[in-house]
Amino acid sequence: MSDEKTRQPAPAAGSGTSAPTTTSAPERRTAIPAAPPERRTTEIDKQRVPMAAKPYRLLALVKQDAVVRVQKEPDDTVLTWPHLLSIEFFAAAVISVFLLLMGVFINAPLEELANGNVTPAVAKAPWYFVGLQELLAYFHPTVAGVLTPTVVLVGAALIPYIDRGPRGDGGSSKPSDRKAGIMLFTLFMTAGLVVTFLGAFFRGPGYAWTLPWVNGLNFAL
Repeated sequence: MSDEKTRQPAPAAGSGTSAPTTTSAPERRTAIPAAPPERRTTEIDKQRVPMAAKPYRLLALVKQDAVVRVQKEPDDTVLTWPHLLSIEFFAAAVISVFLLLMGVFINAPLEELANGNVTPAVAKAPWYFVGLQELLAYFHPTVAGVLTPTVVLVGAALIPYIDRGPRGDGGSSKPSDRKAGIMLFTLFMTAGLVVTFLGAFFRGPGYAWTLPWVNGLNFAL
């Protein structure tokens, strides 16, 4: 007999006998590869243009999704009216009244023509230079007339860079956060006002010391 087993022919239709069961070699099961996961098509994928299909189209329109923007309101702000304008109007009214009172009670006549052959009893610089003239009574002209104004102007310009506030970027404007800058500026202003008032009201003939409530004022506005 042959080792190979042959299949028997199927019985004819209607016959009562059944065909013997045929045996075959063991079936070999092969693994069917799983289908790749379906890729989700986005709007950008739909708008992409294959270079092979349309090689001359280099640009494509990409729609940007809506971005929710939250606008942050300023923390500490006030309205221009009435907060700012009311203060400015009040300050302007006070200055106007002050100038009116000075014009009424202070006599400021025009002086005679200047005579180069006659030295006035009290020779003072204008009020904005009286402070420097006062410094000349204490220091060398180079120190009083050159170094001191240079130090004051350069120092005032460097204050914002010296005191940059707690955040380190100069963005803070609260007085409590700029103590060093306020102290330096106050020091400059105080020193300038002191020497200006001394030279204007406490210097008499020959630029000597005098008391304004005893000898009167020796200063012309």
